[in-house]
Amino acid sequence: MGHLTFITGGARSGKSTFGEKLAMESDGNVVYIATAVAFDDGMKDRIKHHRERRPDEWTTIERYRDFKNLPDDPGFLEADTVLLDCLTVLITNQMMDTGIDFDTVPAEKVWDIEADIMKDIETALDLMRDKNVIVVANEVGLGLVPAYRMGSFFRDIAGRINQMMAGRADDFYFCVSGVPMKVK
Repeated sequence: MGHLTFITGGARSGKSTFGEKLAMESDGNVVYIATAVAFDDGMKDRIKHHRERRPDEWTTIERYRDFKNLPDDPGFLEADTVLLDCLTVLITNQMMDTGIDFDTVPAEKVWDIEADIMKDIETALDLMRDKNVIVVANEVGLGLVPAYRMGSFFRDIAGRINQMMAGRADDFYFCVSGVPMKVK
């Protein structure tokens, strides 16, 4: 029987480090699903630091969509623990892949995009149901309402997906200033 741990918190709150710590303490093979795309120097640097923190024996799968194809990866099949970092970046990348103009798109189209993202995430969770799963995401509901339309859509989608994750999680942590607080 699998176990789902969901970790959220603000930027630089220690959530990724805590997720990595939990994965290191787990038994068996660890697979790290990296959702970031190196689109600029800042992201390249962030990815480099995340790679340097991971133990060499962990398998890394770079994927932010099409989770139905996870069983095609031998590393995934051999994994006892899966650490997905970061759900929020996954959402961002999938939204950007649509190529739509969020300033003019009808809200109904955004609901379809959200449904597609949710379906992909649920597919991943279903495929991982027999594994120890750790999912890291940014908390998006503590700040100001975004002043631009895409930001509002993003916050709403990420917020609802975080709610789904927290509801499904066996353990749920909120990180603040490097301190994980167990919520559930």
